[in-house]
Amino acid sequence: MARLRALARPEQLAGMQRFAMHGEARLGVAVPQLRALGKAMGPDHELALRLWDSGIPDAQILASLLAEPRQLSQAQMDHWTQGMQAWDVCDQACLNAFRRSPLAWACIPRWAAAEAEYVRRSAFSLLAVLAVHDKRRADADFIARLALIEAAAGDERNFVKKAVNWALRQIGKRKPALRAEALAAALRIQAQASRSARWIAADALRELRGKDADS
Repeated sequence: MARLRALARPEQLAGMQRFAMHGEARLGVAVPQLRALGKAMGPDHELALRLWDSGIPDAQILASLLAEPRQLSQAQMDHWTQGMQAWDVCDQACLNAFRRSPLAWACIPRWAAAEAEYVRRSAFSLLAVLAVHDKRRADADFIARLALIEAAAGDERNFVKKAVNWALRQIGKRKPALRAEALAAALRIQAQASRSARWIAADALRELRGKDADS
């Protein structure tokens, strides 16, 4: 914590708040600095768990860099999602730690069914990063997860709908066969009544149809 506090940038906190980077006791440490610190410290799972429980967003992002994904239990991953206070912490945890866990894929439907905002965001942020990084995953697995995206499209909460949209677009950009499936899902979402569903569909259709036009 002393090393983290030495990197604090209190003058950046107001700007971070404007971008909804909330969280009690946030220090304002830049992500590149956190990555450099994580690399210098190396994997340390026990330290990662203690840093997460500090509740400080910067420390939680560092925790995601120090954790050993294969040592993360389901209970620990659930605990982390329940302790998130901001979208950047959620996305960094998904990118740095959760996606490398063998438990990741099974977490998605459980978290998607949760009511808590950042637990649900975790489901779709994780799905989005897996669409980019899980190169061996079968197309059928991503197609099956489109139903979760359609079911959550009516969630009007900003940080949920943006993650749902992100997951839909990343699946569609993964490869041409998945683009067709994602486009079909976007059209079904477009037919839903909610404003969030219409926004998700319009944004995904604009990007994925653009990909079609480029190809």
